[in-house]
Amino acid sequence: MNKMILIAAGVGALAVGAFFWSASAPPDTAVPVVSAAMHGADAAAPAPEESSIIVPQFSQVALTGEQFFGQFCSACHGTNAAGTDQGPPLVHPLYVPGHHGDSAIMSAAFNGVTAHHWRFGNMPPVPGIEEEHIRWITKYLRELQVANGIQ
Repeated sequence: MNKMILIAAGVGALAVGAFFWSASAPPDTAVPVVSAAMHGADAAAPAPEESSIIVPQFSQVALTGEQFFGQFCSACHGTNAAGTDQGPPLVHPLYVPGHHGDSAIMSAAFNGVTAHHWRFGNMPPVPGIEEEHIRWITKYLRELQVANGIQ
């Protein structure tokens, strides 16, 4: 009997873990199709402060995230997340996943952030952004960070 209880508890724990993993992973399917040509030679040349950012060949999910980053985030965080005078660079060691995890990005977009690392002031919640946008944006940011040695 005790063996059956242990097996049932183990299966339950696996199911709970699988649920939380699937809820936090960015979707790899059902994303809007973004042409790689939109990312290539037709893109505007980066500003001098952005020139040191290495831009990798993105996955389809990250290409979608790049488009939403441009729509919702780049006004403050800059092209290629290099930062502006309105907001910090997100390609920075402070935003390594172990310090600012994916859930922190989700929370920042939905709830805003009280300034704590930089002197840009508080970040307000992002109007109109949805959970799937943030998941795609997070995938874009993480691929950009890895290409720049931030892991």
